[in-house]
Amino acid sequence: MKKKTLLGIAFVLLTFFSASAQKVQTTNNPDRVNWYEDLGFGMFIHWNVDVTLGGVISHTLAGSTPTYTEKYFNELPQYFNPEKFDPTHWAKMAKLAGMKYVVFTTKHHAGFCMWDTKTTSFNVMNTPFKRDILKEIIEAYRKEGIAIGLYYSPEDFHYFYEHHIPLGRLQDPMQFPVNNPDLMAYDKQQIKELFTNYGKIDILFIDGPGDGIREYAWSIQPDLVITRDIMNTPEQSTPNTASPRPWEACYTMGTDWGYKPTNDPHKTGTEVINKLIEIRAKGGNFLLNIGPKPNGEIQIEQESILQEVALWNFANSESIYKIKPVPVIREDNIWYTQSNDEKYIYAYITRSSENDWKYGERKNYVLAHVDGNENTKVSVLGFDAKLVEYKQGFDAVTYVSPTKIGLVVSAVNGQRFYTNNLWPNTVVLKIENAVFKKNSLGTEKIKQSKIDGAK
Repeated sequence: MKKKTLLGIAFVLLTFFSASAQKVQTTNNPDRVNWYEDLGFGMFIHWNVDVTLGGVISHTLAGSTPTYTEKYFNELPQYFNPEKFDPTHWAKMAKLAGMKYVVFTTKHHAGFCMWDTKTTSFNVMNTPFKRDILKEIIEAYRKEGIAIGLYYSPEDFHYFYEHHIPLGRLQDPMQFPVNNPDLMAYDKQQIKELFTNYGKIDILFIDGPGDGIREYAWSIQPDLVITRDIMNTPEQSTPNTASPRPWEACYTMGTDWGYKPTNDPHKTGTEVINKLIEIRAKGGNFLLNIGPKPNGEIQIEQESILQEVALWNFANSESIYKIKPVPVIREDNIWYTQSNDEKYIYAYITRSSENDWKYGERKNYVLAHVDGNENTKVSVLGFDAKLVEYKQGFDAVTYVSPTKIGLVVSAVNGQRFYTNNLWPNTVVLKIENAVFKKNSLGTEKIKQSKIDGAK
């Protein structure tokens, strides 16, 4: 009887541990992925202890001399004191620009921790600033209703330095946590701090080998959406055609991720808006980076871009969130998406030197891949089509005609956001009670690939 009892207990324990092993989370929750895709547009923030030098974030340490390395780790923290740091302003700018989530660099490859950690002295609390920057950022963005995302590097140059491992990325087996139990334990201790001390975290961007890290993060917060390490997250590039969802394109405004004090050419607001439209039409999320200055301010060039995006999004935000790609993503200078419930099609008419749609001007478009009917309606987002300022008796009505060659739309651009009557970018048409033609999808995909490849 005793032997049977022991066997029974052993069986129960084996069953329990087997069931527990099966419950290990290995992928993102599908419902949370859908939630993430609907966010569409986010703010990336690259900020680190080396911002005072204005150099390439962390990477200067790879292959550096002992003198440089020691100065970086021992002297540089003494200069980090962003006295004008105002996360409330950052968060309000993000909210106004239409950004639904933020991803902040908690620890870049250098190993400097931007939070109050007990794992290392190489952190923000041991600088003249002596404040938990991560805590303040999370509180400010959360107050604006913006989802919280954390960037984290499992590779850690400071840890490598202390343990006599070559400084670099993915070049030595001991740089991988899965091969280095001590590094894995160190990273897990930091992940535990990040995911237990700051409330609910929505997104994790693992910039490095994530084996063991991702599973541990999910064990603490199962609803966490892991982007890099699970998804395709191209930097400074966008796929030529629509890609399988989910994916995220990461772009800088200038040429670097961190603050660059020299003459750094920045994108225009129009370029950023066009990129947002293209990425959303291709089914991706757009993560746009800012690199705050040493004193904590956002560069004026980057703040200006955010303001121009905010102006465009103020009128057209409906077409950016809770949407999905369509089989035909582009027709000449017109991009397409549709609402998740397929009630609306959005046509983004982008501006170019060949297609300058001026304020108060009527233009006719043939949407060759859209089938309409007698109930089809088309409107210009942000414009009521009842009048054009300073023009008496002007016909501002939008006309729609379903034809065999497609949906013919005649509309007026009534958006006057600038005094010179020139709108910087795209006018968006909202189309109701219409569908895409099914007999032209194959040829359009081929045509679109050629168009994008020739950019």
